[in-house]
Amino acid sequence: MPLFNGQIQWRGISTTVVVELIILLALALAAVSYVEWSSKIAVAEFMSATESSASDPNHSSESPARMQARKGPTGCPLGKKSPPTQLAPLP
Repeated sequence: MPLFNGQIQWRGISTTVVVELIILLALALAAVSYVEWSSKIAVAEFMSATESSASDPNHSSESPARMQARKGPTGCPLGKKSPPTQLAPLP
């Protein structure tokens, strides 16, 4: 029981602190490296998608969701229902 004898093992405490700091530094470097790597991958995917859509001769400035919504005679997603002709009053 070193605490009751008045003797503190400073060498053991300092070794533990240094090891913990080294581990924290390694984890921080790993996290930063992962974020940089994943952002480079994301930018590369974005650029390749942008280049492929820009080179498409049938490229339209409208989003695919808007183009899909216009399909069908009524504009209804199911394509079979007609739009309402009368609006019901709110209660």
